[in-house]
Amino acid sequence: MPRFIIEREIPGAGDLTQEQLVKIARTSNEAAASLGVPYTWITSYVTADRMYCVHEAEDAETILEHARRGGFPANRISAVVNEFGPHTAELALTR
Repeated sequence: MPRFIIEREIPGAGDLTQEQLVKIARTSNEAAASLGVPYTWITSYVTADRMYCVHEAEDAETILEHARRGGFPANRISAVVNEFGPHTAELALTR
């Protein structure tokens, strides 16, 4: 399933308490379940004034609908076209 990075501008995001994050997570899970289509929230990263969320869905429109149902901003949605990490350096190059 396609993977997306969602940038959410949330002033003060870095000051959210654990209790507030639990509430946001529950709201997100409920919004995802209400979609009636395959949808997976992978993880989210919190910075001072933003959240960067990794979700899997069929398309960006489904991401937007999840955001609307959850009451979340979705300022930028980017489709992931490739992934790599430290382990990539160990792969044999073939031609």
